[in-house]
Amino acid sequence: MKEFELKYGCNPNQKPARIYMKDGSELPVRVLNGRPGYINFLDALNSWQLVKELKEATGLPSAASFKHVSPAGAAVGLPLSEVDRRIYFVEPDAELSPIACAYIRARGADRLCSYGDWAALSDVCDAATAAYLKAEVSDGIIAPGYTEEALAILKTKKKGNYNVVEIDPAYVPASQECKDVFGVTFEQGHNDFRIDEALLQNIVTENHDLPRQAQIDMIVALITLKYTQSNSVCYVKDGQAIGVGAGQQSRIHCTRLAGGKADNWYLRQHPKVLALDFVDGIRRPDRDNAIDIYTSEEYEDVLADGTWQTVFKSRPEALTAEEKKAWIATQRGVTCGSDAFFPFGDNVERARKSGVQYIAEPGGSIRDDHVIETANKYNMTMCFTGMRLFHH
Repeated sequence: MKEFELKYGCNPNQKPARIYMKDGSELPVRVLNGRPGYINFLDALNSWQLVKELKEATGLPSAASFKHVSPAGAAVGLPLSEVDRRIYFVEPDAELSPIACAYIRARGADRLCSYGDWAALSDVCDAATAAYLKAEVSDGIIAPGYTEEALAILKTKKKGNYNVVEIDPAYVPASQECKDVFGVTFEQGHNDFRIDEALLQNIVTENHDLPRQAQIDMIVALITLKYTQSNSVCYVKDGQAIGVGAGQQSRIHCTRLAGGKADNWYLRQHPKVLALDFVDGIRRPDRDNAIDIYTSEEYEDVLADGTWQTVFKSRPEALTAEEKKAWIATQRGVTCGSDAFFPFGDNVERARKSGVQYIAEPGGSIRDDHVIETANKYNMTMCFTGMRLFHH
């Protein structure tokens, strides 16, 4: 297939639309089901690069959940804990493959933002992954292959219209890439910068402790940022992005946004949240939305008379601001990555409040000394990578 006609571009008025290879060669993708759109393919091709590089860097099966050309989450395929299974709505006895665990964790970072996502897998999609996806609201998936059983499951989604794309894992893009903006062509070298442990050698803080898991988390954060709309900051724990702050003009706003999402992820593990008793037959999106409201400052919206009865079997006690603050204060071992330098120490101060102990950022600010001093104040370990990761 040398080109694929699209229904329209970013918006219904942007016609005609297609994807094709400028050199006339075959596209590196095959559409196995559905009819992906313009934004679907933007998500597919960006998310594939993320999971491919993450697998190459860590040796672990990797997955991503994309929305509007940025990851809502990304993760490597580590086993799920009992709590993980509860907050990601996985049956206790469900048998999960490493690639299924990777996607469940990627989607679990921010289940609200992953509503209607594009899924990406570094490995062949198996039945376990497809079965989990079947129960979720998702627009499509890209993977290097599908088992016969997995493909049959996915073809039942969205009344048979679920988008399934297969990509050639051996495909290598041209060294130069172009795009047009307002009739003007921009050309640049493809960003083939390699992110691995070698990038983490320049530890600039007094604390040089950087365990293996923290190194993996830094790699997850940095590769996630490489394919996130800038400015961006990413919080990671145990090989899973738990908060992505994308597309903000101010660095501190990225850090706050990502930190807030990381806090929400952790609040979903609070005993009061785990004890929520939902009505039978509640849809997953409604359950996700109820949890999000319950843990927010607008909790009264879901606990009001006439409302809670549609969600819960019994009216739960409110999760107070004091309880939330105390719970978040117990968070530890989080890694924070930034796609460009922290200009001030306030980013470190905010990251600390969400349990950050490890930081990876390029360095290069005229206030690097203040940023390092702030990290030292909290006995953090911080690496300067020397590499900016802007993505637009």
